[in-house]
Amino acid sequence: MTKPFDSSHLPDVFRGSEARKAGLITASQLRGSSVRRLFQDVYTRADVEVTHELRCRGAALLAPPEAVLTGRSAATVHGVELANPSDPVEMIVPEKNRFGPIVGIKVRRTEVKPEESRPWNGIRIARKRRIALDLLLRLSPRKSSWTRRLRIGVPDLDQFMRANKLTDLHLNGEFYGRRNRGIRLARHALRLSDPRAESPPESELRIVLAAGGITATPQVEVRSRVGRFLARLDLADEKFRVAIEYDGRWHNTPKEQAYDRKRRRRVEAEGWRFVIVTAEDLANDLRGVVDAVWRARRNAFSPLKAPRPGQEGVRMARV
Repeated sequence: MTKPFDSSHLPDVFRGSEARKAGLITASQLRGSSVRRLFQDVYTRADVEVTHELRCRGAALLAPPEAVLTGRSAATVHGVELANPSDPVEMIVPEKNRFGPIVGIKVRRTEVKPEESRPWNGIRIARKRRIALDLLLRLSPRKSSWTRRLRIGVPDLDQFMRANKLTDLHLNGEFYGRRNRGIRLARHALRLSDPRAESPPESELRIVLAAGGITATPQVEVRSRVGRFLARLDLADEKFRVAIEYDGRWHNTPKEQAYDRKRRRRVEAEGWRFVIVTAEDLANDLRGVVDAVWRARRNAFSPLKAPRPGQEGVRMARV
């Protein structure tokens, strides 16, 4: 019986060709079950958990020193987990660099200023303001509609800004005065961003509503007429007292469901109307979501002030 290969002497991520030259492993052992391949010629031990950060360090072993880790990958390394373990590692390189293509590594060629990154694991990693920009530039070239790309990019930007206490004032200088491909969409996404959003679905829902002509504010506090705190709403159209909530936060146990019903009754007693949006709605019925909010807004009018049919603005616009 063949004795299993003991890989404990190997680092958690390594180049297979270099390990072979050093006599640490053979070609047949690289094909065995004691190691796992991450990229061509890049491996990890089978006992090591594969995280996106590990894959980033593996990709760095292949990349030229001027490559910059950025986008969702750099955000995840910085502690904002926007990338799943199996997602492609995102890098940018100067326009004249010929690095790639490599399966599992997404490389963009673009202008990179030296001050926009710092050294990291033999390559470079983008600084936070450049990461914010690349979270949006990564969506170019166009492969889907303007609104669809905003539904992907703005939630990422919201979460990154929230985690790093950034505002649009911090980022304006990074987004203006440059001509990168996709910069118009990036600037528009910055205008739509709001770090008060607490989850990606809430951010996406806000963009869907904006495309339907509805401005919704995240994390609005509702108080009673005497100033007592009643609830904090996912999203709210404050002018018309319409609360828009993503179903998923409280609906885990009967106790939480009962609390949520009581909470909503308190808010409704102050003249608010609720529109509840499910994950299925957000995935498959965007027009229905927007229609529901417009109906709630119309119900806030007196009969003399109600908008005429056709004024609701439910056509999904380019926000």
